[in-house]
Amino acid sequence: MEDGAVFTAFILGILEGLTEFIPVSSTGHILLAGHFLGFHSAGKTFEVVIQLGAVLAILGIYADRLMRTLRNIPTDPQARRFAASVLIAFLPAMVVGVLAHDIIKTVLFETPMLIAVMLILGGVVLLIVDELPIEQRYHEADHFPLRMAFVIGVVQCLAMIPGVSRSGATIVGALAMGADKRAAAEFSFFLSMPTMAGAFAFDIYKSRDVLDWAAAGEIIVGFIAAFVVAVLVVNWLLGYVSRHGYALFGWWRIIVGSMALTALLLGY
Repeated sequence: MEDGAVFTAFILGILEGLTEFIPVSSTGHILLAGHFLGFHSAGKTFEVVIQLGAVLAILGIYADRLMRTLRNIPTDPQARRFAASVLIAFLPAMVVGVLAHDIIKTVLFETPMLIAVMLILGGVVLLIVDELPIEQRYHEADHFPLRMAFVIGVVQCLAMIPGVSRSGATIVGALAMGADKRAAAEFSFFLSMPTMAGAFAFDIYKSRDVLDWAAAGEIIVGFIAAFVVAVLVVNWLLGYVSRHGYALFGWWRIIVGSMALTALLLGY
């Protein structure tokens, strides 16, 4: 296990945890960073496994609320509706992900120019939606109507294109349909659990013949870094967006996408 590879894995793990739950596209950042750092893993083993660190982080943070909801499903209509809304929002991504998996992994994930452009475009969309005078009718993530949850799930499918951002797509969809900024982020968190867990399981299954576990040390370092940083980010994010909105992340996307696009056009 080389020191340089471990350090790169540590940086990529931090990047995964930092960007997974904010609307800037963790996949886009990881793929662009891997491109410019010359980091590659067979079967994308590293990139797949460190995402599990972020999944476990969000599960840990919301463990009590999740268990309470599950316990109340038999007796509480509100708990049943909330569970149904997350499931309904998850279904479109599950279907599209299964049908388009090979194209996503072999074509879209290997196109850094596309990722940079989508970062920029997504940033512009986020800035516009953040400033629209939309009436905020939904202030709790567990009160979204089922129809609204389904539309958010459909919008989430856009994140199959790396650089779009899963959290960004779901947050923009929720904001556009009348959620306040905190509720939009929180519903995105809950939707991330089945979506990311399902994507992880399906990626492992589809790539089982080419997965490379030889670099287990780097994978462990990246996994732990992603987990710790994701916990810190989630705890911070809800308070931040409640006070300041999403403009910071829109500009973040535009700046990073523009820098990456410039570097790619210069031949890096």
